[in-house]
Amino acid sequence: MKKPSIPQGTRDFGPDVVRKRQYLLGVIKTVFELYGFQPLETPAMENLETLMGKYGEEGDKLIFRILNNGLDHPDKKEGAREAFEKVLAGQNSTAITERALKYDLTIPFARYVAMNHGKLSFPFRRYQVQPVWRADRPQRGRYREFYQCDADVVGSHSLVNELEFVHIYKEVFNRLKIDGATIQLNHRRILTALAQLAGSPEKLVDITIAIDKLDKIGLEKVKEELSGRGLSTTQLETISNYLAITGSNEEKIATLKELFRGSEEGEKGIADLEWILGMLENKNQVNIDLTLARGLNYYTGVIFEARAPEQVKIGSIGGGGRYDDLTGLFGVPGVPGVGISFGIDRIYDVMEELQLFPAEAEQGTRILFLNLGEKESAEAFRLLQTVRNNRISAEIYPENIKLDKQFKYAEKRSIPYVAILGSKELENRQVVIKNIVTGEQETVAFDSMASLNLK
Repeated sequence: MKKPSIPQGTRDFGPDVVRKRQYLLGVIKTVFELYGFQPLETPAMENLETLMGKYGEEGDKLIFRILNNGLDHPDKKEGAREAFEKVLAGQNSTAITERALKYDLTIPFARYVAMNHGKLSFPFRRYQVQPVWRADRPQRGRYREFYQCDADVVGSHSLVNELEFVHIYKEVFNRLKIDGATIQLNHRRILTALAQLAGSPEKLVDITIAIDKLDKIGLEKVKEELSGRGLSTTQLETISNYLAITGSNEEKIATLKELFRGSEEGEKGIADLEWILGMLENKNQVNIDLTLARGLNYYTGVIFEARAPEQVKIGSIGGGGRYDDLTGLFGVPGVPGVGISFGIDRIYDVMEELQLFPAEAEQGTRILFLNLGEKESAEAFRLLQTVRNNRISAEIYPENIKLDKQFKYAEKRSIPYVAILGSKELENRQVVIKNIVTGEQETVAFDSMASLNLK
Protein backbone atom coordinates (compact mmCIF):
# COMPACT_ATOMS: atom_id res chain seq x y z
CA MET A 1 0.00 0.00 0.00
CA LYS A 2 1.34 3.43 -0.94
CA LYS A 3 2.22 5.65 2.00
CA PRO A 4 -0.30 8.53 2.34
CA SER A 5 1.00 12.02 1.58
CA ILE A 6 -0.14 15.57 0.87
CA PRO A 7 0.75 17.84 -2.09
CA GLN A 8 4.11 19.58 -1.86
CA GLY A 9 3.81 23.08 -0.43
CA THR A 10 0.72 22.27 1.67
CA ARG A 11 0.42 21.32 5.34
CA ASP A 12 -1.81 19.64 7.88
CA PHE A 13 -2.44 21.62 11.05
CA GLY A 14 -2.85 19.77 14.34
CA PRO A 15 -4.95 21.08 17.26
CA ASP A 16 -2.09 22.99 18.94
CA VAL A 17 -1.20 24.78 15.71
CA VAL A 18 -4.82 25.58 14.87
CA ARG A 19 -5.34 27.13 18.31
CA LYS A 20 -2.32 29.39 17.82
CA ARG A 21 -3.49 30.35 14.34
CA GLN A 22 -6.94 31.16 15.70
CA TYR A 23 -5.35 33.37 18.36
CA LEU A 24 -3.29 35.17 15.70
CA LEU A 25 -6.27 35.68 13.40
CA GLY A 26 -8.41 36.78 16.34
CA VAL A 27 -5.99 39.59 17.18
CA ILE A 28 -5.89 40.81 13.57
CA LYS A 29 -9.66 40.59 13.09
CA THR A 30 -10.20 42.50 16.35
CA VAL A 31 -8.02 45.34 15.06
CA PHE A 32 -9.81 45.34 11.68
CA GLU A 33 -13.17 45.58 13.42
CA LEU A 34 -11.80 48.34 15.66
CA TYR A 35 -11.05 50.36 12.54
CA GLY A 36 -14.53 49.83 11.08
CA PHE A 37 -13.83 47.11 8.48
CA GLN A 38 -16.53 44.58 7.52
CA PRO A 39 -15.97 40.85 6.83
CA LEU A 40 -16.26 39.41 3.31
CA GLU A 41 -15.65 36.02 1.64
CA THR A 42 -15.31 35.08 -2.05
CA PRO A 43 -15.15 31.64 -3.74
CA ALA A 44 -12.00 29.51 -3.67
CA MET A 45 -12.04 29.47 -7.47
CA GLU A 46 -12.55 32.26 -9.98
CA ASN A 47 -13.05 32.31 -13.71
CA LEU A 48 -9.59 32.18 -15.25
CA GLU A 49 -10.21 35.37 -17.24
CA THR A 50 -10.80 37.18 -13.92
CA LEU A 51 -7.26 36.40 -12.78
CA MET A 52 -5.10 36.26 -15.90
CA GLY A 53 -3.17 39.40 -16.84
CA LYS A 54 -3.65 41.03 -13.42
CA TYR A 55 -0.43 39.91 -11.72
CA GLY A 56 2.17 40.49 -14.40
CA GLU A 57 4.04 37.90 -16.42
CA GLU A 58 5.65 36.29 -13.36
CA GLY A 59 2.40 36.11 -11.40
CA ASP A 60 0.38 34.61 -14.24
CA LYS A 61 2.78 31.65 -14.31
CA LEU A 62 1.95 30.87 -10.67
CA ILE A 63 -1.83 30.59 -11.11
CA PHE A 64 -3.20 27.10 -10.43
CA ARG A 65 -5.55 26.27 -13.30
CA ILE A 66 -8.43 23.81 -12.86
CA LEU A 67 -9.15 21.30 -15.62
CA ASN A 68 -12.66 21.35 -17.07
CA ASN A 69 -14.94 18.43 -16.37
CA GLY A 70 -15.71 15.80 -19.00
CA LEU A 71 -12.45 15.97 -20.97
CA ASP A 72 -12.59 12.17 -21.35
CA HIS A 73 -15.87 12.41 -23.29
CA PRO A 74 -15.44 10.90 -26.80
CA ASP A 75 -16.64 14.12 -28.45
CA LYS A 76 -14.05 16.19 -26.55
CA LYS A 77 -10.98 13.97 -26.64
CA GLU A 78 -9.52 15.22 -29.90
CA GLY A 79 -10.14 18.86 -29.04
CA ALA A 80 -8.61 18.31 -25.58
CA ARG A 81 -5.41 16.93 -27.15
CA GLU A 82 -5.08 20.00 -29.35
CA ALA A 83 -5.80 22.28 -26.40
CA PHE A 84 -3.11 20.60 -24.31
CA GLU A 85 -0.62 21.28 -27.08
CA LYS A 86 -1.51 24.99 -26.86
CA VAL A 87 -1.08 24.97 -23.09
CA LEU A 88 2.32 23.29 -23.39
CA ALA A 89 3.27 26.07 -25.82
CA GLY A 90 2.41 28.68 -23.16
CA GLN A 91 -1.06 29.60 -24.40
CA ASN A 92 -4.37 29.23 -22.62
CA SER A 93 -7.31 27.26 -23.95
CA THR A 94 -10.85 27.42 -22.56
CA ALA A 95 -11.36 23.96 -24.05
CA ILE A 96 -9.49 22.45 -21.11
CA THR A 97 -9.46 25.14 -18.38
CA GLU A 98 -11.85 27.97 -17.64
CA ARG A 99 -11.38 28.32 -13.87
CA ALA A 100 -8.48 28.70 -11.44
CA LEU A 101 -7.75 28.80 -7.72
CA LYS A 102 -7.46 32.38 -6.55
CA TYR A 103 -3.94 33.79 -6.42
CA ASP A 104 -4.73 36.52 -3.89
CA LEU A 105 -7.72 38.25 -2.30
CA THR A 106 -7.39 41.64 -4.02
CA ILE A 107 -8.46 40.78 -7.57
CA PRO A 108 -11.47 38.72 -6.39
CA PHE A 109 -12.40 41.68 -4.15
CA ALA A 110 -12.18 44.05 -7.13
CA ARG A 111 -14.41 41.67 -9.09
CA TYR A 112 -16.89 41.64 -6.18
CA VAL A 113 -16.96 45.45 -6.05
CA ALA A 114 -17.46 45.64 -9.83
CA MET A 115 -20.38 43.20 -9.62
CA ASN A 116 -22.00 44.93 -6.61
CA HIS A 117 -20.99 48.60 -6.92
CA GLY A 118 -24.62 49.71 -7.26
CA LYS A 119 -25.48 48.17 -3.87
CA LEU A 120 -22.45 49.18 -1.81
CA SER A 121 -22.05 52.26 0.39
CA PHE A 122 -18.77 54.02 -0.42
CA PRO A 123 -16.20 54.22 0.94
CA PHE A 124 -16.52 50.46 1.43
CA ARG A 125 -14.20 48.98 4.06
CA ARG A 126 -13.79 45.23 4.07
CA TYR A 127 -11.49 42.61 5.57
CA GLN A 128 -11.12 39.06 4.32
CA VAL A 129 -9.35 35.98 5.70
CA GLN A 130 -9.18 33.01 3.31
CA PRO A 131 -6.67 30.62 1.73
CA VAL A 132 -5.04 31.40 -1.62
CA TRP A 133 -2.93 29.21 -3.90
CA ARG A 134 0.26 29.82 -5.88
CA ALA A 135 2.28 27.35 -7.95
CA ASP A 136 5.49 28.62 -6.36
CA ARG A 137 8.60 26.69 -5.35
CA PRO A 138 8.03 25.69 -1.71
CA GLN A 139 10.65 26.89 0.80
CA ARG A 140 10.83 28.22 4.34
CA GLY A 141 8.05 30.75 4.77
CA ARG A 142 6.71 30.16 1.25
CA TYR A 143 3.89 27.70 0.59
CA ARG A 144 1.60 26.75 -2.27
CA GLU A 145 -1.49 26.98 -0.10
CA PHE A 146 -1.56 29.70 2.53
CA TYR A 147 -3.91 32.13 4.22
CA GLN A 148 -4.08 35.81 3.40
CA CYS A 149 -5.62 38.36 5.67
CA ASP A 150 -6.54 41.55 3.81
CA ALA A 151 -8.14 44.88 4.58
CA ASP A 152 -9.15 47.31 1.80
CA VAL A 153 -10.94 50.62 1.37
CA VAL A 154 -12.53 51.39 -2.00
CA GLY A 155 -14.25 54.58 -3.08
CA SER A 156 -11.83 57.06 -1.50
CA HIS A 157 -8.74 58.94 -2.78
CA SER A 158 -7.81 60.25 0.69
CA LEU A 159 -4.35 59.54 2.09
CA VAL A 160 -6.05 59.15 5.48
CA ASN A 161 -6.63 55.55 4.42
CA GLU A 162 -2.90 54.93 3.91
CA LEU A 163 -2.21 56.57 7.27
CA GLU A 164 -4.71 54.26 8.97
CA PHE A 165 -3.12 51.20 7.40
CA VAL A 166 0.25 52.18 8.87
CA HIS A 167 -1.49 52.42 12.26
CA ILE A 168 -3.16 49.03 11.73
CA TYR A 169 0.17 47.35 11.05
CA LYS A 170 1.69 49.00 14.13
CA GLU A 171 -1.32 48.10 16.31
CA VAL A 172 -1.31 44.43 15.26
CA PHE A 173 2.44 43.98 15.76
CA ASN A 174 2.20 45.72 19.13
CA ARG A 175 -0.63 43.42 20.29
CA LEU A 176 1.28 40.36 19.06
CA LYS A 177 4.44 41.68 20.78
CA ILE A 178 6.51 41.36 17.59
CA ASP A 179 9.21 43.87 18.50
CA GLY A 180 11.43 44.86 15.61
CA ALA A 181 8.82 44.42 12.87
CA THR A 182 8.96 47.34 10.45
CA ILE A 183 6.64 49.00 7.91
CA GLN A 184 8.37 49.99 4.68
CA LEU A 185 6.87 52.66 2.39
CA ASN A 186 7.50 53.70 -1.20
CA HIS A 187 5.40 55.14 -4.03
CA ARG A 188 4.74 53.83 -7.51
CA ARG A 189 4.87 57.38 -8.89
CA ILE A 190 8.45 57.62 -7.67
CA LEU A 191 9.21 54.44 -9.60
CA THR A 192 7.40 55.88 -12.62
CA ALA A 193 9.59 58.98 -12.33
CA LEU A 194 12.65 56.70 -12.15
CA ALA A 195 11.65 54.97 -15.40
CA GLN A 196 11.18 58.40 -16.99
CA LEU A 197 14.54 59.62 -15.67
CA ALA A 198 16.19 56.53 -17.12
CA GLY A 199 14.59 57.35 -20.47
CA SER A 200 12.44 54.21 -20.59
CA PRO A 201 8.95 54.97 -19.26
CA GLU A 202 7.65 52.03 -21.29
CA LYS A 203 9.90 49.73 -19.22
CA LEU A 204 8.24 50.59 -15.88
CA VAL A 205 6.85 47.09 -15.36
CA ASP A 206 10.18 45.47 -16.24
CA ILE A 207 11.99 47.80 -13.85
CA THR A 208 9.60 47.24 -10.93
CA ILE A 209 9.56 43.46 -11.38
CA ALA A 210 13.37 43.39 -11.37
CA ILE A 211 13.74 45.75 -8.38
CA ASP A 212 11.19 43.66 -6.48
CA LYS A 213 13.71 40.78 -6.59
CA LEU A 214 16.59 42.87 -5.23
CA ASP A 215 16.65 41.33 -1.75
CA LYS A 216 16.51 37.82 -3.22
CA ILE A 217 19.02 37.97 -6.08
CA GLY A 218 21.15 41.07 -5.41
CA LEU A 219 21.94 44.19 -7.44
CA GLU A 220 24.15 42.54 -10.07
CA LYS A 221 21.49 39.97 -10.99
CA VAL A 222 18.87 42.75 -11.12
CA LYS A 223 21.10 44.64 -13.56
CA GLU A 224 21.61 41.49 -15.62
CA GLU A 225 17.85 40.97 -15.83
CA LEU A 226 17.23 44.58 -16.87
CA SER A 227 20.06 44.42 -19.40
CA GLY A 228 18.39 41.37 -20.88
CA ARG A 229 15.20 43.40 -21.21
CA GLY A 230 16.94 46.04 -23.31
CA LEU A 231 18.17 48.70 -20.86
CA SER A 232 21.49 50.35 -21.66
CA THR A 233 24.52 50.72 -19.38
CA THR A 234 23.65 54.39 -18.79
CA GLN A 235 20.07 53.50 -17.85
CA LEU A 236 21.30 50.78 -15.48
CA GLU A 237 23.59 53.32 -13.81
CA THR A 238 20.65 55.69 -13.24
CA ILE A 239 18.67 52.89 -11.59
CA SER A 240 21.69 51.76 -9.52
CA ASN A 241 22.23 55.31 -8.23
CA TYR A 242 18.58 55.48 -7.18
CA LEU A 243 18.80 52.13 -5.36
CA ALA A 244 21.94 53.30 -3.56
CA ILE A 245 20.15 56.21 -1.82
CA THR A 246 20.48 55.79 1.96
CA GLY A 247 20.02 57.76 5.17
CA SER A 248 17.13 58.69 7.44
CA ASN A 249 13.63 59.18 6.10
CA GLU A 250 14.22 62.93 5.98
CA GLU A 251 17.55 62.49 4.15
CA LYS A 252 15.98 60.17 1.60
CA ILE A 253 13.16 62.66 0.98
CA ALA A 254 15.71 65.46 0.46
CA THR A 255 17.72 63.35 -2.02
CA LEU A 256 14.57 62.39 -3.92
CA LYS A 257 13.52 66.02 -4.22
CA GLU A 258 16.84 66.82 -5.88
CA LEU A 259 16.75 63.74 -8.10
CA PHE A 260 13.20 64.27 -9.37
CA ARG A 261 13.07 68.06 -9.39
CA GLY A 262 10.59 69.10 -12.12
CA SER A 263 9.07 65.61 -12.41
CA GLU A 264 5.30 65.78 -11.81
CA GLU A 265 5.12 62.07 -11.03
CA GLY A 266 8.11 62.12 -8.69
CA GLU A 267 7.04 65.25 -6.82
CA LYS A 268 3.53 63.88 -6.24
CA GLY A 269 4.90 60.61 -4.86
CA ILE A 270 7.34 62.43 -2.57
CA ALA A 271 4.58 64.77 -1.28
CA ASP A 272 2.36 61.79 -0.39
CA LEU A 273 5.12 60.09 1.61
CA GLU A 274 5.98 63.37 3.35
CA TRP A 275 2.34 63.87 4.38
CA ILE A 276 2.05 60.37 5.87
CA LEU A 277 5.30 60.72 7.81
CA GLY A 278 4.23 64.16 9.02
CA MET A 279 0.96 62.79 10.38
CA LEU A 280 2.60 60.00 12.38
CA GLU A 281 3.13 60.92 16.02
CA ASN A 282 5.37 57.89 16.49
CA LYS A 283 7.55 57.21 13.47
CA ASN A 284 9.27 54.19 15.02
CA GLN A 285 9.06 51.10 12.80
CA VAL A 286 8.21 53.17 9.68
CA ASN A 287 10.86 53.54 6.98
CA ILE A 288 10.96 54.88 3.45
CA ASP A 289 12.43 52.03 1.40
CA LEU A 290 13.32 53.08 -2.14
CA THR A 291 14.07 49.47 -3.12
CA LEU A 292 10.44 48.52 -2.42
CA ALA A 293 8.66 48.00 -5.75
CA ARG A 294 5.77 45.52 -5.32
CA GLY A 295 6.00 43.91 -8.75
CA LEU A 296 2.25 43.56 -9.25
CA ASN A 297 0.97 45.71 -12.11
CA TYR A 298 -2.11 47.16 -10.45
CA TYR A 299 -0.47 49.42 -7.85
CA THR A 300 -0.62 53.15 -8.61
CA GLY A 301 0.31 55.06 -5.43
CA VAL A 302 1.74 54.42 -1.96
CA ILE A 303 3.01 50.85 -1.52
CA PHE A 304 3.59 49.03 1.77
CA GLU A 305 5.66 46.12 2.98
CA ALA A 306 5.77 44.78 6.53
CA ARG A 307 8.96 42.98 7.45
CA ALA A 308 9.78 40.56 10.24
CA PRO A 309 12.43 41.37 12.85
CA GLU A 310 15.88 40.90 11.32
CA GLN A 311 16.87 38.05 13.62
CA VAL A 312 14.14 35.80 12.21
CA LYS A 313 15.36 35.93 8.57
CA ILE A 314 11.89 35.53 7.04
CA GLY A 315 11.55 38.91 5.33
CA SER A 316 8.15 40.12 4.20
CA ILE A 317 5.17 39.37 6.47
CA GLY A 318 2.69 41.68 4.75
CA GLY A 319 2.26 44.23 2.01
CA GLY A 320 -0.11 46.20 -0.17
CA GLY A 321 -0.71 49.57 -1.71
CA ARG A 322 -3.01 51.89 -3.63
CA TYR A 323 -4.70 50.71 -6.82
CA ASP A 324 -6.81 53.55 -8.15
CA ASP A 325 -8.44 51.81 -11.10
CA LEU A 326 -8.47 48.11 -10.31
CA THR A 327 -12.23 47.76 -10.84
CA GLY A 328 -11.73 49.32 -14.28
CA LEU A 329 -10.35 45.92 -15.27
CA PHE A 330 -13.92 44.66 -14.86
CA GLY A 331 -15.73 47.47 -16.68
CA VAL A 332 -16.33 49.74 -13.67
CA PRO A 333 -13.75 52.56 -13.94
CA GLY A 334 -13.11 55.36 -11.49
CA VAL A 335 -13.32 53.44 -8.19
CA PRO A 336 -10.15 54.21 -6.19
CA GLY A 337 -8.85 51.71 -3.66
CA VAL A 338 -6.05 50.91 -1.25
CA GLY A 339 -5.36 47.83 0.84
CA ILE A 340 -2.89 45.79 2.84
CA SER A 341 -2.36 42.11 3.55
CA PHE A 342 -0.96 40.16 6.50
CA GLY A 343 1.03 37.00 5.70
CA ILE A 344 -0.54 34.76 8.35
CA ASP A 345 1.72 31.75 7.81
CA ARG A 346 4.91 33.78 7.97
CA ILE A 347 3.73 35.74 11.02
CA TYR A 348 2.96 32.40 12.69
CA ASP A 349 6.52 31.24 11.96
CA VAL A 350 7.91 34.49 13.40
CA MET A 351 5.89 34.13 16.61
CA GLU A 352 6.80 30.47 16.95
CA GLU A 353 10.53 31.16 16.53
CA LEU A 354 10.44 34.06 19.00
CA GLN A 355 8.14 32.12 21.39
CA LEU A 356 5.54 34.88 21.46
CA PHE A 357 2.34 32.84 21.69
CA PRO A 358 0.77 33.26 25.15
CA ALA A 359 -0.16 30.19 27.16
CA GLU A 360 -3.87 30.83 26.66
CA ALA A 361 -3.38 30.53 22.88
CA GLU A 362 -2.54 26.84 23.36
CA GLN A 363 -5.18 26.14 25.98
CA GLY A 364 -7.87 23.56 25.23
CA THR A 365 -9.65 21.37 27.78
CA ARG A 366 -9.21 22.76 31.30
CA ILE A 367 -10.51 19.82 33.34
CA LEU A 368 -10.91 16.07 32.77
CA PHE A 369 -13.48 14.10 34.77
CA LEU A 370 -11.99 10.70 35.51
CA ASN A 371 -14.13 7.60 34.92
CA LEU A 372 -14.26 5.54 38.14
CA GLY A 373 -17.29 3.34 37.54
CA GLU A 374 -20.81 3.27 36.12
CA LYS A 375 -22.61 5.16 38.91
CA GLU A 376 -19.71 7.53 39.45
CA SER A 377 -19.36 8.40 35.75
CA ALA A 378 -23.13 8.97 35.44
CA GLU A 379 -22.95 11.63 38.16
CA ALA A 380 -19.68 12.94 36.72
CA PHE A 381 -21.39 13.41 33.36
CA ARG A 382 -24.15 15.48 34.99
CA LEU A 383 -21.57 17.66 36.73
CA LEU A 384 -19.62 17.90 33.46
CA GLN A 385 -22.53 19.75 31.87
CA THR A 386 -22.72 22.04 34.91
CA VAL A 387 -19.06 22.96 34.48
CA ARG A 388 -19.51 23.53 30.74
CA ASN A 389 -22.45 25.84 31.48
CA ASN A 390 -19.92 27.85 33.50
CA ARG A 391 -17.94 28.25 30.24
CA ILE A 392 -15.11 25.98 31.32
CA SER A 393 -13.86 23.59 28.65
CA ALA A 394 -14.27 20.09 30.08
CA GLU A 395 -14.48 16.44 29.07
CA ILE A 396 -14.92 13.02 30.68
CA TYR A 397 -12.77 9.98 29.99
CA PRO A 398 -15.18 7.65 28.16
CA GLU A 399 -13.94 4.26 29.46
CA ASN A 400 -13.42 2.97 32.99
CA ILE A 401 -9.76 1.98 32.69
CA LYS A 402 -6.76 2.13 35.01
CA LEU A 403 -6.34 5.49 36.70
CA ASP A 404 -2.72 5.91 35.61
CA LYS A 405 -3.74 5.69 31.95
CA GLN A 406 -6.41 8.35 32.49
CA PHE A 407 -3.86 10.59 34.21
CA LYS A 408 -1.38 10.05 31.37
CA TYR A 409 -4.08 11.05 28.88
CA ALA A 410 -4.57 14.33 30.77
CA GLU A 411 -0.81 14.95 30.83
CA LYS A 412 -0.37 14.29 27.10
CA ARG A 413 -3.27 16.62 26.32
CA SER A 414 -1.84 19.30 28.66
CA ILE A 415 -5.11 19.30 30.65
CA PRO A 416 -4.17 21.02 33.92
CA TYR A 417 -6.98 19.72 36.17
CA VAL A 418 -8.71 16.40 36.83
CA ALA A 419 -12.00 15.85 38.66
CA ILE A 420 -12.02 12.72 40.85
CA LEU A 421 -15.41 11.32 41.76
CA GLY A 422 -15.20 7.89 43.39
CA SER A 423 -17.65 5.99 45.59
CA LYS A 424 -16.65 7.97 48.70
CA GLU A 425 -17.07 11.31 46.90
CA LEU A 426 -20.39 10.16 45.45
CA GLU A 427 -21.67 9.33 48.94
CA ASN A 428 -20.55 12.73 50.31
CA ARG A 429 -21.72 14.59 47.19
CA GLN A 430 -18.28 16.05 46.64
CA VAL A 431 -15.63 16.14 43.91
CA VAL A 432 -11.86 16.27 44.38
CA ILE A 433 -10.32 18.81 41.96
CA LYS A 434 -6.61 18.18 41.45
CA ASN A 435 -4.09 20.36 39.65
CA ILE A 436 -1.80 17.77 38.06
CA VAL A 437 0.85 20.40 37.36
CA THR A 438 1.32 21.55 40.98
CA GLY A 439 -0.16 18.54 42.78
CA GLU A 440 -2.51 20.78 44.79
CA GLN A 441 -6.10 19.63 45.28
CA GLU A 442 -9.34 20.76 46.88
CA THR A 443 -12.71 19.21 47.64
CA VAL A 444 -15.74 20.90 46.08
CA ALA A 445 -19.40 20.21 46.88
CA PHE A 446 -21.70 19.22 44.02
CA ASP A 447 -23.75 22.37 44.58
CA SER A 448 -20.64 24.54 44.16
CA MET A 449 -19.57 23.07 40.84
CA ALA A 450 -21.72 25.60 38.97
CA SER A 451 -19.37 28.34 40.20
CA LEU A 452 -16.12 26.37 39.89
CA ASN A 453 -13.12 28.65 39.38
CA LEU A 454 -10.01 27.15 37.77
CA LYS A 455 -7.17 29.63 37.99
